Amino acid sequence: MMLHQPFLCGSRATTQYTLYPSVFSSNNNTGRSSFPANSSGHEMGLKLSKQVSGNDERGSFSNTRDHSKHGASNVYSHRAQERVLEEEATQALEDRLPRKIFPGQAFPLGVSEVDNGINFAIFSQHATAVTLCLVLPERGNIGALDSGMIELALDPRLNKTGDIWHICIEDLPRSNVLYGYRINGPQDWGKGHRFDKSMVLIDPYAKLIEGRRYFGDTSMKFSKFLGTYNFDSLPFDWGENYKLPNIPEKNLVIYEMNVRAFTIDESSGLDHDVCGSYLGVIEKIPHLLELGINAVELLPIFEFDELEFQRRPNPRDHMINTWGYSTINFFAPMSRYASSGGGPVSASREFKQMVKALHCAGIEVILDVVYNHTNEADDEHPYTTSFRGIDNKVYYMLDKNGQLLNFSGCGNTLNCNHPVVMELILDSLRHWVTEYHVDGFRFDLASVLCRGSDGSPLSAPPVIRAIAKDAVLSRCKIISEPWDCGGLYLVGRFPNWDRWAEWNGKYRDDVRRFIKGDTGMKGSFATRVAGSSDLYRVNKRKPYHSINFVIAHDGFTLHDLASYNFKHNEANGEGGNDGSNDNFSWNCGFEGETNDASIRALRSRQMKNFHLALMISQGVPMMLMGDEYGHTRFGNNNSYGHDTAINHFLWDQLDARKSDHFMFFSNVIKFRSARNVFSHENFLGKNDVTWHEDNWDNYESKFLAFTLHDRNGGDIYLAFNAHDYLVEVSLPTPPAKRSWYRVADTNLKSPDDFVPNGVSGIGKTYNIAPYSSILLEANS
Repeated sequence: MMLHQPFLCGSRATTQYTLYPSVFSSNNNTGRSSFPANSSGHEMGLKLSKQVSGNDERGSFSNTRDHSKHGASNVYSHRAQERVLEEEATQALEDRLPRKIFPGQAFPLGVSEVDNGINFAIFSQHATAVTLCLVLPERGNIGALDSGMIELALDPRLNKTGDIWHICIEDLPRSNVLYGYRINGPQDWGKGHRFDKSMVLIDPYAKLIEGRRYFGDTSMKFSKFLGTYNFDSLPFDWGENYKLPNIPEKNLVIYEMNVRAFTIDESSGLDHDVCGSYLGVIEKIPHLLELGINAVELLPIFEFDELEFQRRPNPRDHMINTWGYSTINFFAPMSRYASSGGGPVSASREFKQMVKALHCAGIEVILDVVYNHTNEADDEHPYTTSFRGIDNKVYYMLDKNGQLLNFSGCGNTLNCNHPVVMELILDSLRHWVTEYHVDGFRFDLASVLCRGSDGSPLSAPPVIRAIAKDAVLSRCKIISEPWDCGGLYLVGRFPNWDRWAEWNGKYRDDVRRFIKGDTGMKGSFATRVAGSSDLYRVNKRKPYHSINFVIAHDGFTLHDLASYNFKHNEANGEGGNDGSNDNFSWNCGFEGETNDASIRALRSRQMKNFHLALMISQGVPMMLMGDEYGHTRFGNNNSYGHDTAINHFLWDQLDARKSDHFMFFSNVIKFRSARNVFSHENFLGKNDVTWHEDNWDNYESKFLAFTLHDRNGGDIYLAFNAHDYLVEVSLPTPPAKRSWYRVADTNLKSPDDFVPNGVSGIGKTYNIAPYSSILLEANS
């Protein structure tokens, strides 16, 4: 960002003011200092400088003009007009220059409304100069921007407490003000500093971010982002009868989804202005209820720049970051998820509307949060918007030569266990709980949060402990992705204080391998469906600390897991070097899409097998948006950069599979939720399960059967056959006065593949088809 680049405007004057301590008058009653209310800028001793800049369509600025085709008189006339406009713009700025400016207070950080005005406070330990930059709205014309940026240079003798710079301004508008900071400091890269006073930076504590208004608008791809605030709106009305769902962890069924992708496709049938928005999610709550899930895990909804790949020529400059794992700010909801291009204030309100509507439907909201890195990339191609320019040495992990460490795979690593950064993370989490009423968080690459400032692993990371012990966060679900890109794999070993749950990567891999027919996996499969006691039976941990999943946003979809042996990521522009190579997938005999009926039938069985295994396992199941109708990304297992049908939920495909594939998935979820036998509070004991197996060491065996015992006699018999041949089994004797009813057989066609009330007439034996599974229930 250039020094005099006004924000998102046409032609503007940038005006800079320097505060001189000699012009402050002491106020003995308040301890504050102020300018006389009736003083002009020059009378207050303010230094005034200005530059008029022109804005081209890309958002870059230039004041170069081509006069080669105009006569001398036109040139003189044009210059005269410029002088008039410049004088008018300057006068307009001076007319609205803040009249009372106080030193301000250090806390809270960010922007706050105090008795004597609007307070701004920002941390920077190593800064030598801080300037507050303001863009004011037109008085009486809400939403219009002023003709310039006002800059107030803070005096460290008056406007600094410890490492916090602050200022209070009395007569600022209570909303529609844009603000940022220019910050200068040591120019020593070898010691980790990256100060650049030419850039206007986002306040890390900004609660709202203003930028482009429409997602993926490439005409605005060079637009800048600034903080804003809103003290005018009334508090959000959560309603008299509103209450939090407070679902016990053991009863959760999580649906991982992307807010935009869920309704942006035209097949959603929603109004164009609502598609892809928070309000769009509200419109589709009936689908979530019909499916049967009770928690949504939202891919990142913190403000991010979806066009970051397009800022310079590179192999990925054709892509749009649709997943959002590139955080600009940790407090502000993604503004371009507001309906009708409504901007940050609308985004905040509509996010609350979405949370309220989901809660009223009995669905919890879990946020996928990215505290392991930010959008600011690396030193080779930096994208400085905030932390890097404010205090790089504090906010990021550095090596001994002052260079960025990269345990995130994205060029930088947030210095999470630094006390200041840790408090930023905690303040952000509390904000989402108190302001937005979210129910929990899933921490992306959470092993990064287990590293010290030099990147070394910590056995008791302060930030992990603080999150677990925090009073405000005590009601929240907290879930780690217990690995990072530096090889710190902590599945089953994540520091947890008996609170943290984990994405169970071993569950994913072992279940995939068994269902597709790998040898030697029977024991591991049994351990995983029984709750992974080998990983989590320690101290006071429970089965629900295992977040079980077969599919997540990164990797193959469920359809592709049964359709591709290899990733097909050519469209990503990275030469196939991105995305995991270890997918444990099987294409069922043909790579990719096919019209072969037998292969398609086998793939359908495999998808049902995976889903059934997931939903009968102890622990918390999580499924991916779109798997309920068999969504395909055509083998792309790293589709983060495609704002297309590859990632979008396709409602017409859901409609086409509503009576078969979807019905099976929905019925299985609801069956699980209606029976306590699948969600034990504690790990299974000998009275809870009987394994129908006496040959655990048979490496070639791909068959497993077991009975889950119910206290009231409603036992559940399950069998999974991953062989390529039929297996005839002798069924155990059902409980007294009960008989076996067939509920599920993935080899049967819909609707016989799952009958919730069961089908009677089951004998003493059952033939289980190749690559299929069954569920029987003991009924009277």
